[in-house]
Amino acid sequence: MFDNLREDAEANAFYEEEESAKFQPAAGTESFFSPPTSSRRILGMTGIQRFLITIMLFLAVCLIGGMALLVTGKIGF
Repeated sequence: MFDNLREDAEANAFYEEEESAKFQPAAGTESFFSPPTSSRRILGMTGIQRFLITIMLFLAVCLIGGMALLVTGKIGF
C-alpha cells in the first residue's frame, strides 16, 4: 500500500501548480501591513517601559476596585 508513496507524491502535478501560483498583494497595501522596520517602539517606549506601565495600571485598578468594595460594604474586616 505504501510501497511507492514517495514516487507517487513526486509525480503528482498538484504541488507544482501551488508553487507557480504566488500571492501578490494588492496595490497600496504593502506599506500598510508591513511592520515598521526602523524600530518596535510604541508611543516612544521600550518593551520594559510598556510592561511597567501595564503592571502599574493593573495595580491601580485592583486598588480602586478593592476600595470600592470596602466603601459599598460588599466586603469588610
